Amino acid sequence: MRPNRGPGESERDRQFHEFVAERRGRLLHTARLLTAGDAHLAEDLVQTALTKLYVSWSAFRRADNPEGYVRRVLVNALVDERKRIWRRFERSVPEPPDQAGGGPAELLDPELATALRQLPPKMRAAIVFRFFHELDVAQTAAALGVSPGTVKSQTARALDKLRAILTTTTLQGVN
Repeated sequence: MRPNRGPGESERDRQFHEFVAERRGRLLHTARLLTAGDAHLAEDLVQTALTKLYVSWSAFRRADNPEGYVRRVLVNALVDERKRIWRRFERSVPEPPDQAGGGPAELLDPELATALRQLPPKMRAAIVFRFFHELDVAQTAAALGVSPGTVKSQTARALDKLRAILTTTTLQGVN
């Protein structure tokens, strides 16, 4: 992104550009974790989140916890994306013809990425924030906009599901 240094550039534009230049890589990394390695969806989430962030830039600047604010925007973008009607009819195929580099294998173990994809978005987000970003329960609750008790229960359920999925996958590989 090249900064616009013309006379019409506002302070908001300058601040936003600096934020994007500094944070886009980390946002993309988090989005790839939230999407269980789906690089294309991660790019879409980051673009959606940055658009929403630009629109609410003044609220972001006033936020007590800007990191939490950005995480929440990413999670909300993921949840909104999963609700889209066209997404319900989209089907994954084992070998997409136009697969770009940087797939799930580069980000996560392929079995773990597959298991994470089977979790609902908010459960996946709880796992990503708790174990990949090492946030505590309160920080994760703030990022997801839920109570600490909900984070604990979502994390416990998600871990149970992941164990079951990974155990089944391992047992199928043995047979």
